[in-house]
Amino acid sequence: MSRILAIDSGLTVTKAVVFDLAGRPRGVARRNLAQIMPAPRRVERDMQDFWRQTAEAVREALEVSGTAPGDILCVAATAHGDGIYLLDKAGAPLGKGILSLDSRAEAVVAGWAATDLPDRALARTGQAPHVSAPSALLAWMMAEEPERFARIGHILACKDWLRYCLCGVIGTDRTEASTSFTDVRTQEWSAAALDLYGLGALRHALPEAAHSAEVVGQVTPEAAALTGLAQGTPVAAGLHDVTASTLGIGAHRPGVIGVVAGTYSINEAVSDAPKTDARWFCRNAIQPGQWNSMSISPASTTNYDWFLDTLCASERAAKGAAIHADLTPEIEAALARPSPILYHPYLFGSPMGAAPSAGFLGLRGWHGRGDMLAALLEGIAFNHRQHVDALRDGFGGDVARLTGGASRNPLVAKLFANVLNMPVTVTDTDEAAAWGAALCAGAAVGAFARFDADPRDLSDAVTHQPDPGRAAHYQARYEVFRAVAADLSRTYDRLNALETMERGA
Repeated sequence: MSRILAIDSGLTVTKAVVFDLAGRPRGVARRNLAQIMPAPRRVERDMQDFWRQTAEAVREALEVSGTAPGDILCVAATAHGDGIYLLDKAGAPLGKGILSLDSRAEAVVAGWAATDLPDRALARTGQAPHVSAPSALLAWMMAEEPERFARIGHILACKDWLRYCLCGVIGTDRTEASTSFTDVRTQEWSAAALDLYGLGALRHALPEAAHSAEVVGQVTPEAAALTGLAQGTPVAAGLHDVTASTLGIGAHRPGVIGVVAGTYSINEAVSDAPKTDARWFCRNAIQPGQWNSMSISPASTTNYDWFLDTLCASERAAKGAAIHADLTPEIEAALARPSPILYHPYLFGSPMGAAPSAGFLGLRGWHGRGDMLAALLEGIAFNHRQHVDALRDGFGGDVARLTGGASRNPLVAKLFANVLNMPVTVTDTDEAAAWGAALCAGAAVGAFARFDADPRDLSDAVTHQPDPGRAAHYQARYEVFRAVAADLSRTYDRLNALETMERGA
């Protein structure tokens, strides 16, 4: 009974999924992960606790799926990208992991923006720096925590830490390597890219980058004892979770726009040649000679979860997942009536950088929860539209494939089709990112012919066509959404200055 284990770790949850070779999940186990916020703009994670929680999830997934340890052919991890997980020269965690929601480096990036560095970085690496990029976080650390900076032995991404814990081998994969320090043309590490940011002293800390579907080690005795896996089980390199998600829904190929509506607004287009633009990151696709252009911002369905956790906490605790079904009629009714409410979903950042903040505009005393949630979901879809439009300008694409928890609600999928004004296909894919990692793991040991040789029958995919009338309605609202955000640019700066003043008082 051959099976594959995939680990999928996001910003709030780590999970382990056991798949059979037909792509069916046979067992899933999750653990909630604590976010540590010691100061404004800092979002961190205890690395050892993270590994312990993940190991517990692996053991439970094996148990609930009835999988014997020896039946696991291979393991691969996928996890949130950007941020940094540092090891010292002895291979021990160097402080806490920094999540991609962190924006402590805002001033660093703002300083760079006043120079030609972003343009030079775009030409060299395929992307301008942003607040949670390894380049920005390491430059911040060099200035603010020089003692910690001097002790850096290895620079890892989130899933690379899990891989190290599983097999004891330090390394990364091609998709993760290209977050800051690779040459966009050669797709390899670049000393010149490090030098752009004054980080040349870290050349020794860049790990070896493997293909995502390559075996890089075996489960160690220590990891076997914690996880219940068999010692010696092959471990594949794995990949960045948003790339894994689009692979898992069949969107990691030219001509298709992959849309991941999760904590981040992720929008991707694969091409056979590099094309750089400030509106997207041109990064490595899984296969050498292909590029994955990602237009992203930390502004998607985390807003919906925040609303429920903050304003509907007791109801959510009592009803659990059933609250979503209860809210749908309220939202549907609100979407059907005229509304002046706009919501900008910038709780953790925006396409315009870290300065903008979230907010409702046009709210009146006669509006209710449904009106607010309708505007919130529209704002999330509008934010994706901004990114998708950029990718369509550069790469074309006449269909989008949508994944993320919210995509399972037909109301949300139809909203995306109308806001994007393009067909939106939703596959019946459970655990898309984990399945993307499982495809790479299976290919690494020959269970699949290639990482993209998906054995599943995807004929059950549902495509939502845009309605011309609703698409025109949302076009008008989208234009106001964009114009208001631009008008508020100076207001955002004033609001941020208040926080700085009060903190310094």
